[in-house]
Amino acid sequence: MITKDLIIIGGGPTGINCAISAKKAGIDCLILEKGLLVNSIYNFPINMTFFSTSKLLEIGEIPFISHVEKPTRKEALEYYRRILQSYNLQINLYEEVQKMERLSSDTYQISTSKGTYQAPSVIVATGFYDTPRLLNVVGEDLPKVKHYYEDAHPYIGQKLLIVGAANSACDVALEAWNKGAEVTMAIRGEEIYPKVKYWIRPNIENRIKEGSITAHFNTIVTEIREREVDLLGPDGPFTIENDFVLAMTGYKPNYTLLENLGLDIPEDEERIPIHDPETLETSLPGVYLAGVVCAGMRTSKLFIENTRDHGDVIMEHIQKRTLSTAV
Repeated sequence: MITKDLIIIGGGPTGINCAISAKKAGIDCLILEKGLLVNSIYNFPINMTFFSTSKLLEIGEIPFISHVEKPTRKEALEYYRRILQSYNLQINLYEEVQKMERLSSDTYQISTSKGTYQAPSVIVATGFYDTPRLLNVVGEDLPKVKHYYEDAHPYIGQKLLIVGAANSACDVALEAWNKGAEVTMAIRGEEIYPKVKYWIRPNIENRIKEGSITAHFNTIVTEIREREVDLLGPDGPFTIENDFVLAMTGYKPNYTLLENLGLDIPEDEERIPIHDPETLETSLPGVYLAGVVCAGMRTSKLFIENTRDHGDVIMEHIQKRTLSTAV
């Protein structure tokens, strides 16, 4: 049994940022991460460039150095490695949190794949990128179906179906087409998602207009097979030949984990875990949300850059709670 002042669940940018705030406040904390350091960023496309500037991504008063205004995935990974070393943060990697129990008014017990921990305060900073939104169709479990995109190279000369029409889907479609894939898009709506970045939207629309990329609008996937995909469009069902499917349909919080932690989650469309937006404390005293998980299913509302104050907000509340308990 290991006892800490604070346990942080999630070793992404937000979890790291909260750990920095804790260290500055003199709060002994440990980060528990089920995968590797900044697991979500590691799973970004290999050649990805952030939409935000390096300045907006900085945390812990450590400069984010990049060769151009908007940093790459590789530069981000190096940045977070440097932060971990600079602050000497305690983090257990490849240790999955399984459940949490409230033992008393000021003690929580966290059980993981490797051990058990106790702490009076807990921060849940699990993001959403680890849990894809599934198509829920027959054949989605085939090896040819991917919910994450790494690189265009495997799809050269292949018939590639991309499902979705937001930033990731459009970016992937363009890169794969540029590298030599035969790209088709299945788009649920009647147009490319309106909020696609301004430097991406004209390019994808022009490629569709000229016929370089085939786009089926108002269309959904109904079944996936080894060499074909069944689709349903405005004119009825049809089938296309296919080698690979990239379901760029977005991601959602890990609600199974959140429920195992005992958090209250409304059964509505947004499914935002109950918490105080001012202090970020959940309905469990001493348990907080931080980062993009605060938005529930509204995954486009919060980002790294507009949640950088969460760590300081939470530490201020923890210190007030500690003082009130001591009195």
